[in-house]
Amino acid sequence: MKTERPITFLQGGEMRRRSFIRNAIKAGIGTAVALSLPGPGFGNKHKSASYTVGDIMDIILKAVPGAPFAQTVDTLKSGSRDSKVTGVITTMFATVKTIEMAISSGVNFIIAHEPTFYNHTDDKEWVSPNHIVDQKLKLLNDHKITVWRLHDYIHSFVPDGVTYGVVKKAGWLPYFSTGSSILEVPEISLTALAEHLKTSLSIAHLRIIGPGDMPCKKIALLPGASGGQRHMEVVEKNAPDVLVVGEVHEWETAEYIRDTLALGGKTALIVLGHSVSEEPGMEWLQGWLQPQLPGVKVTHVVAGNPFTWV
Repeated sequence: MKTERPITFLQGGEMRRRSFIRNAIKAGIGTAVALSLPGPGFGNKHKSASYTVGDIMDIILKAVPGAPFAQTVDTLKSGSRDSKVTGVITTMFATVKTIEMAISSGVNFIIAHEPTFYNHTDDKEWVSPNHIVDQKLKLLNDHKITVWRLHDYIHSFVPDGVTYGVVKKAGWLPYFSTGSSILEVPEISLTALAEHLKTSLSIAHLRIIGPGDMPCKKIALLPGASGGQRHMEVVEKNAPDVLVVGEVHEWETAEYIRDTLALGGKTALIVLGHSVSEEPGMEWLQGWLQPQLPGVKVTHVVAGNPFTWV
């Protein structure tokens, strides 16, 4: 889930970055490539090999315009800022299997994009009693594992870290402009586009609405769960050939697209799955963070799709 924030820039180093981007574009490097270059705080490397959780959190926050935010779901779900880090795992969800993997690997810091306790604010009393919440929290506490959610902040990177990770893994960087959900790609059929996304994003299955031979060139890309209202707004404003999303409320976006096609509209739908649609963003984070933490191993663990098809 993503909360839209205005794109803002820090002063000083960011002004130099802007100048570099303008010169890069003039030199023919291209807008998407220039905008993917490191932004504020991206070169802020610590010399020491000893880090606390708070040190690593601060390294990430320094790269986010306007951080820290007054209101955010990006809080510690277990553990402490003062814990000395023995290793870092980036992932979509801090699942029980991921926690067990961290324990067996001697890793004590998990950075997860989505909730640990099954609701957006990680309210442990959301359903009470909840024996699964209790057992999971005990597992984390017994093994002194710190979990930090990185949702609002990674979506506030410039460009959005999740979207950038997805676009990069799909091979669409030449068609990407920061701040935009619309990409113009070489024409491809809906079926071929679905196969491309399955292969490039390592997705076993996905769902589509629309004829397989439908030509697709203008893509609206909204990974995660931005909601039916956002989906419809993007379609109404941009009239894309295909809307590619992470997940839908089936009684909202899916029915809207079905009726769109029945009424002569030309927008198809591809549903990737929530976890797999944003996983590339957390994989990108691992590659971005590792060079800034000499002496600390940063590993990406794929949470995967929880569903099995029968």
